[in-house]
Amino acid sequence: MEQPLHQGPADWLDAPGRWTFLDPAAQRLADLVQALPLGRARDLLHGVPLGHPLHPALAQIPIGCWLAAGLLDATRLDDAAARRLTAAGLVALPPVLWAGWVDWARLPPVQRRTGLVHASSAVTAALLHLCSLRARRRGHGLRGRLLGLSGTTAVGLAAALGGHLAYRQAAGAAHAEAEFRLAPPDWHSLGATEDFPVDVPVRRHLGEVAVVVVRSADDGWTVLADRCTHMAASLAGGELVDGCLQCPLHRSRFRLADGHPVQGPATAPQPRFDTRVLADHLEARPPR
Repeated sequence: MEQPLHQGPADWLDAPGRWTFLDPAAQRLADLVQALPLGRARDLLHGVPLGHPLHPALAQIPIGCWLAAGLLDATRLDDAAARRLTAAGLVALPPVLWAGWVDWARLPPVQRRTGLVHASSAVTAALLHLCSLRARRRGHGLRGRLLGLSGTTAVGLAAALGGHLAYRQAAGAAHAEAEFRLAPPDWHSLGATEDFPVDVPVRRHLGEVAVVVVRSADDGWTVLADRCTHMAASLAGGELVDGCLQCPLHRSRFRLADGHPVQGPATAPQPRFDTRVLADHLEARPPR
């Protein structure tokens, strides 16, 4: 059998995505997280107000605290400061975990498997640092330092898997950001105006870019990129809710007026194209 040309860290980080045995537990956990009555806090945890996921930004706080504690342990400059940093990382952890679980519950299976291993590594790191703090407070300095080092190693693995999940598997990336660049730069016909019923999303193509067209009752026009910024589902299969277009897959809502999300899990705005009607034909182009 021909051997693969290259095996390295990327291949190892890809491996959890193939662990289908995780699916039953992952599905039960995802159902539990999605059933939580979080209300508008869910959008805050997704990072909708920020325009990008909140979890990676929050994760820097405990990682930074524990890394700094590890450096102090290695130099033995200030054991008390190392203890306080270990505690600070633990105090900062709950919102990190909440934001991560809320994002994770909306992922498809391959990403969800990787995310579950990522979360397990983060929880393991937290438990090790909790034990480290307990040992430090009881005067067992060496044990505390070793447990802290183990926890920082575990959180390093969690960070590597998180980066792989966000960038390689595009779990946190906006999936429609390239649409403006790929669409024709000038006006392009999308069809006769009579072909578009009122308040019904219709899928068309602007060159090679799929777009969704919404005609309002006052003869206003909205043309958005058809691929949802969250997980690239087709918005043409969605429905209009309170002046927004709702994604059929995860129910993200985008304002027709400007494409901005008003309900997650999507955090990035949906690309919105300029429109005009010429000779009873709708035309669109990327904004200038």
